[in-house]
Amino acid sequence: MQLRLMAVHAHPDDESSKGAATMARYVREGVQVLVATCTGGERGDVLNPKMDSPEVKENIAEIRKAEMAKAREILGVDQAWLGFVDSGWVENYDPADISGLPEGCFAALPLEVVSEPLVKLIREFKPHVIITYDEEGGYPHPDHIQTHRVSIEAFDAAGDPDRYPDAGQPWQPLKLYYHMGFTKERVIALHEELLAMGQESPYGEWLENWGDRQDKSARITTRVPCGEFFELRDDALRAHATQIDPDGWWFRVPLSVQQKKWPTEDYELVRSLLDTTAPEDDLFAGVRPLADVKG
Repeated sequence: MQLRLMAVHAHPDDESSKGAATMARYVREGVQVLVATCTGGERGDVLNPKMDSPEVKENIAEIRKAEMAKAREILGVDQAWLGFVDSGWVENYDPADISGLPEGCFAALPLEVVSEPLVKLIREFKPHVIITYDEEGGYPHPDHIQTHRVSIEAFDAAGDPDRYPDAGQPWQPLKLYYHMGFTKERVIALHEELLAMGQESPYGEWLENWGDRQDKSARITTRVPCGEFFELRDDALRAHATQIDPDGWWFRVPLSVQQKKWPTEDYELVRSLLDTTAPEDDLFAGVRPLADVKG
């Protein structure tokens, strides 16, 4: 029976910068992968100076939909829009205070309202594994933090017939992971390799200013080998042309360096209905023998 993976993301482009190589690998191994995109990215800025124009800004919602279509084709994933409106960036955002958010936006709505569409999608798609953001949203954008909260709520509720009874027949996913991206351990490894090669590192100032900011390296339970799909990941990211400068910071570390020094995408297992042993190298560790039983 086919394995199924769901990735829950805040905006179009997040799926291509967080776990994209993992998804590309699993798709090519026959896993069915569905990206759930919570908002349309309507309040996103144009971050690529080559695309920055009044016309693009005026049509940003439709453009980002078209970019998403290109990215999902490159990755080979399916994708569903949950239909909520982007909340926009809020400096020093406090999730306990939503007074500064636009009315009716994703992060300003009650948890049960924004969770029900995801519960419904989980019950329809029946994923064995879900990946999403940690409690800080990966970074503290209101929509990322809300995506975390919604993912936890939906994972816990989807298998309970008494919760969200109008959202379809219950289905309980087996594992939930947080994507762990720029850990200090990874940044140092890439930084030191570039310096050893006599090349400039984009991480020098970042590491100097790291300070007391928490490093989440120790939280990683699962490292998925997927270096051969980094090029596809980057192609998908470049498809989001309004969001990514192809000559910018994101692409300054050569793929060969990434594939040599850090050829994995990393995760923290935070919910499991299975007995598993860390470290893992597969999001479906423990799931594969049960797939036929779960259907």
